[in-house]
Amino acid sequence: MVIIKKTKDTPLEKNIAAIFRQENIVEYKSPDDHISIDDFYKVYCYACIYKVLNKIDIRDLTLTFAGSRFPRELLAHLQEIRGYTVEEKWPGIYIIKGDIILIQVINSRKLSADENLWLKELDNQLEMPDLQRVTAEIVRLGKTARIKAYLDVVLKANRKSIKEALKMSDTSLTLDEIFEEAGLVAKWEGRAEERKAREIAKNLMKRNRPIDEIIEDTGLTREEVENLRNSD
Repeated sequence: MVIIKKTKDTPLEKNIAAIFRQENIVEYKSPDDHISIDDFYKVYCYACIYKVLNKIDIRDLTLTFAGSRFPRELLAHLQEIRGYTVEEKWPGIYIIKGDIILIQVINSRKLSADENLWLKELDNQLEMPDLQRVTAEIVRLGKTARIKAYLDVVLKANRKSIKEALKMSDTSLTLDEIFEEAGLVAKWEGRAEERKAREIAKNLMKRNRPIDEIIEDTGLTREEVENLRNSD
């Protein structure tokens, strides 16, 4: 759960923040999870408790549920059981009407890449063009160092799918080389040092040096050294 505060009289033009008021509670689900009916009631309870503890006007509070899957059961429940109306005001953004609290449900995979690049690409089903697009924007904005954690999450989440794509191609490049050519690790601090450490480890392996000595000389973990050995 993330609670976002904004200045009361400051309008936000961004589509995913159009409903925001002074206090905004956000429930974000990982790509492997989904927004359930119980999630709705749980977060609704959070909102009520937050209102009481902070003595705020309930009309100054909004709820946002964001996930990577279409919440079919939840939207049906809100319409059929709660009597709310659901309007897809923008692609992937569903405005829920009928409650005193302003509510929206976001299906990030349907969001516009032009309008919502960062949220849309925080997924585990990206293709290489998607990864190139987000990293190109990071470099363009000069935010590479500050957004390293975000990019690291995206790369790790999609590492398996990229490996599968490589298996189906005729390329002889390694995964790290593909990342580098695509600009996916460009300008990352420490990347050059990591490559150097791996090369040193490989040279030491060729000389049949003990694994503990390789770990000590390179700073790599035992698992990293074992992986290098197995890759050969």
